Amino acid sequence: MLDQTLDCLTLNEAGTKPLHAVRPDGLDALLESLPSGQAAYLGALGFAAAANELVLLLGAAGIDGAVLGLGDDRSPYAFGGLAFRLPEGSLWRLVPSDYDLDSATLGFCLGAYRYAALKPQKRVPARLFAPDEHAAGLAQARAVWMVRDLINTPANLLGPAELADFAVALGDRHGAAASIIEGEALAAAYPAIAAVGRGSARKPRVASLHWAGSRAAADAPLVSLCGKGVCFDTGGYDLKPSSNMLKMKKDMGGAAVVLGLARLIMEADLPIRLAVRIGCVENSVSGVAMRPSDVIRTRHGLSVEIGNTDAEGRLVLCDLLSEASEEAPSVLLDFATLTGAARIALGPDLPALFCTDDALAEALLRHGLAQHDPLWRLPLWAGYASWLNSSVADLNNVSSKPFAGAIVAALFLQRFIPPGVPWAHLDLYAWTDTTQPGRPEGAEAQTLRTVYAAITELSRK
Repeated sequence: MLDQTLDCLTLNEAGTKPLHAVRPDGLDALLESLPSGQAAYLGALGFAAAANELVLLLGAAGIDGAVLGLGDDRSPYAFGGLAFRLPEGSLWRLVPSDYDLDSATLGFCLGAYRYAALKPQKRVPARLFAPDEHAAGLAQARAVWMVRDLINTPANLLGPAELADFAVALGDRHGAAASIIEGEALAAAYPAIAAVGRGSARKPRVASLHWAGSRAAADAPLVSLCGKGVCFDTGGYDLKPSSNMLKMKKDMGGAAVVLGLARLIMEADLPIRLAVRIGCVENSVSGVAMRPSDVIRTRHGLSVEIGNTDAEGRLVLCDLLSEASEEAPSVLLDFATLTGAARIALGPDLPALFCTDDALAEALLRHGLAQHDPLWRLPLWAGYASWLNSSVADLNNVSSKPFAGAIVAALFLQRFIPPGVPWAHLDLYAWTDTTQPGRPEGAEAQTLRTVYAAITELSRK
């Protein structure tokens, strides 16, 4: 999965046909530029350049080109349906117009993705000519494909060991200092993660990477990323209904997005220092699994009463965040498929953002809109903090009240962040339930492009 071959691209312009993408206000100019027969054909069809409107143009030798309507869609997804709408295996080149070529190439690639590791594909996508100037968009496409592959991989093939090994292989490729902690060393350094993973025959691991860009000075910004890597979540003794387990291979989606971000940062050689921590674990049921009402230790020193074994993601993250905070990062971000409450509040397409720093939050929200990869900020409402009180421990891992589940989870994590550390928590869905242009059903690398743009901006300051 490290090597992502974008088989929807061609590096040779020879034999490609023109693909015109047009908005309604540019339609007249396009019609004037086309041969009269093709212009008349578009007119006869009533082509209006509406979004996703696609017409193949005929010539003496058959298909001579294509016209895609954009409407007012400025996102990469305007081009996301082309790979499987254009004739199978056909070759195309984009004709410059009122759209961003790099974004269009990215969108084409996002729509061409399919998880192909275990089943032969029935159809070959159309291919797009991608010259060198589209390198930035192609790097993002490869990172998204990698993240989607990780999340889509069945849990029997991607457990804690495999996820940790993948993280180390990614770090090794880019010269990062990479390590895996397991066994007694993990139990000592990350006791909450050890408690979560105790019930599984596949033992937990923590993978970490430390890297610095070739232009990064000793005082360059330290960007610290933490990811929830629960490779499968049964809920533990608070067992999920079987229908709720069907997508639980995606519960390592936060870790996958972190690895995609790390890949983009290292490939671009941004002038920053980077720290990555992935908690790789499986939440299972067994005679030694943690129980409701158990009290566990954390790296931070706080004791936690287990009010619900299905609220394990925050236990994985709290140890990672504690260790990351010890390094006094310039910015600390964690990514997790943490709560169903965030999906109830915001739906599947809007990850929830919680943040202790208004400038950081503003940057993430601004880039989310610009990248068409949006977030929505929810409050770290201190009035709900007491809902985590416990009579036998420093805090409970869940609230006794049935309200504000995403906020309460973020407040739990905040207990492990020292004052003054700019911290953002991103609660993701990491999945697309129904295929849309550029977003096939299955895994999704939510917030990847947004956070990369924000980190790139930080590196320039």
